[in-house]
Amino acid sequence: MIDFGFDKIALIGGVALVVLGPEKLPRVARTMGALFGKAQRYVADVKAEVSRSIELEELKKMKSSFEDAARDVQQTVRSEVDSASSAFESSWKDATGGLTDGSGSAAASWEPLPPSYRHPKKNWRLKRGSTPQWYKQRSGIRTKAQSGAARVARYRPPGMKPLP
Repeated sequence: MIDFGFDKIALIGGVALVVLGPEKLPRVARTMGALFGKAQRYVADVKAEVSRSIELEELKKMKSSFEDAARDVQQTVRSEVDSASSAFESSWKDATGGLTDGSGSAAASWEPLPPSYRHPKKNWRLKRGSTPQWYKQRSGIRTKAQSGAARVARYRPPGMKPLP
């Protein structure tokens, strides 16, 4: 950056005072300050944008390396599982080769059905009713239904009369 010392700034100020005059100098100085501030903000924005784009490129490279590593791990796990399952199947066929059930078919071909879906039968009213009364009162849970008008009448400050 340009090196401005006190003597150079004083010289520039003196020349500006002589050239512009004392009436126009404050307005010109204010305008120059505003333009200088805008230039600094613009430079800071450009620097921030460049740093963000550099970080984004680094993150993209890191993401691709992680995806490649995950893909490699997935392939090795899949190949190991496939080899283990084929080894298990071959040993299972060797072990159950001579076994048959009463109908003459092989017992190894029987597969159990998956369990059917059952609704959990959760009853929130039963759970709500099993909460002790003292806990409901302390927590502020309403235990009795009350109409809006009854609630207003109940919580109306003393001395206030209802509207006609």
